[in-house]
Amino acid sequence: MATKITPKKTTTKKPVKKKSGSFMTKVKWFLLKVLLWFFGLSIASVVLFKFVPVPFTPLMVMRYFENNGANKENHFSHNWEPIEKISMNLQKAVIASEDGTFLTHNGFDFIAMQKAYKSNERGRKIKGGSTISQQTAKNVFLWQGRSYLRKGLEAYFTVLIELIWGKERIMEVYLNSIEMGDGVYGAYAATEHWYRKDASSLTMQQAAGIAAILPNPRRFKATSSSSYINNRKAKIVRIMRQIGKIEY
Repeated sequence: MATKITPKKTTTKKPVKKKSGSFMTKVKWFLLKVLLWFFGLSIASVVLFKFVPVPFTPLMVMRYFENNGANKENHFSHNWEPIEKISMNLQKAVIASEDGTFLTHNGFDFIAMQKAYKSNERGRKIKGGSTISQQTAKNVFLWQGRSYLRKGLEAYFTVLIELIWGKERIMEVYLNSIEMGDGVYGAYAATEHWYRKDASSLTMQQAAGIAAILPNPRRFKATSSSSYINNRKAKIVRIMRQIGKIEY
């Protein structure tokens, strides 16, 4: 008797569809971790530099490679000086020259920014509306440039240093970090370079000389100055006389 062989039914397995959201979920978690790390490290660095001198800035590094690429000699002078040893005349001079509302604003001078924007629209070449706080945030934590990303980060770090450092520390870091000559950074190096003296003993005119060259310290000279810089010095001195006692 013949036995019937019934063919086995072959069941085709349906391909398992990957969840469309799984990849996006991983991306979101990765971005979240990056943001958390960024916020953590940025806040930690601001807290650190509230108490620790800033050893160097991105601009110092950039100038080093610029000079190397141009086969120029690298001259570098930078020594940290506590604010108590920096002449009050220099503090007044940079306020008069760079940021007249430094002691009262919260990091941003919106009126100055608006004026700069309108003048730039008309094609005029003028000083930007950045405050001392914004310049300090840029010099210490960021690169040079005009991108929206950098400006956004500059605003973020400006808020942080205003909240965590306060005005006196911002001024101290600013005066110890900004470029004040070709390869010359900070008040100590600048007073030694331009006047062969100590930063605590700057006269009003000498302080105005350093402040006057800040828009382009590698081009202008604080001593044996051009008529343009001499006019700036005179204007800065006039404004300095109107600034009362500085209380941070």
